Amino acid sequence: MIDLTQFKQQRLSAEPYRWALVDQLFAPADARALVETFPRDHFKTVKGYDGEKGYEYEARSLVHMGADKPTQRHSLSDAWRRLAEDLLSPAYRNALSQFTGVDLSSLPLEANAFHYGRSAWLGPHVDLEDKIVTHVLYFNESWNESDGGCLTILGSGDMAPVVKTIPPVIGNSSVLVRSTNSWHAVTRVVDTCRISRRSVAITFYRPGSPSTMWPAGDTTPLHNYTDSALAKQMRDLWRRVTR
Repeated sequence: MIDLTQFKQQRLSAEPYRWALVDQLFAPADARALVETFPRDHFKTVKGYDGEKGYEYEARSLVHMGADKPTQRHSLSDAWRRLAEDLLSPAYRNALSQFTGVDLSSLPLEANAFHYGRSAWLGPHVDLEDKIVTHVLYFNESWNESDGGCLTILGSGDMAPVVKTIPPVIGNSSVLVRSTNSWHAVTRVVDTCRISRRSVAITFYRPGSPSTMWPAGDTTPLHNYTDSALAKQMRDLWRRVTR
């Protein structure tokens, strides 16, 4: 499903650190299927401050750390099962290894899907040292950059200067090679936005690293995700029909 030839046709930037925008990853029919069936099940709310960055978003496991099959595979659409299987393939690891110059062949992989609803955000950070390479895929059919929700490649630990802004549009993806200055953030989604910002982050970790997203013993309750705007429309409709 992922057009791995795009990694041969596009380049990794060296400034202000090693990163890239890689686009045109999906054929039109596959892109449409992925957008229409983006997961809404088994999400948890993640919010707080970890000493480096503030954050708030909804997260669902697509591939647990080091697993060899998708998480909750039965509840994924056919398109999403195919995508998850692509992420677990040796061909994907090889393509990303050649693109970044980092040997990812034996590193544990974790993949998570995210909804960033109204007011969701991720502050400036460089990622934990255990994270070697992260590849983020985006799944919105269209997006207005003024609504926030964009990945920003930063030149420092502040929200400025911004080197590059990447909107979360289907086919776009970002590759980040972790370093001590690999600053990036996700701008806050505005309160008037009518749809969530949708993405999947695939991260390759140092051997033996724990999952920070799904730590051992995590008992956070899971739920189905509903866009706040959609939820309001449904509540309004219910009020009208029950008058």
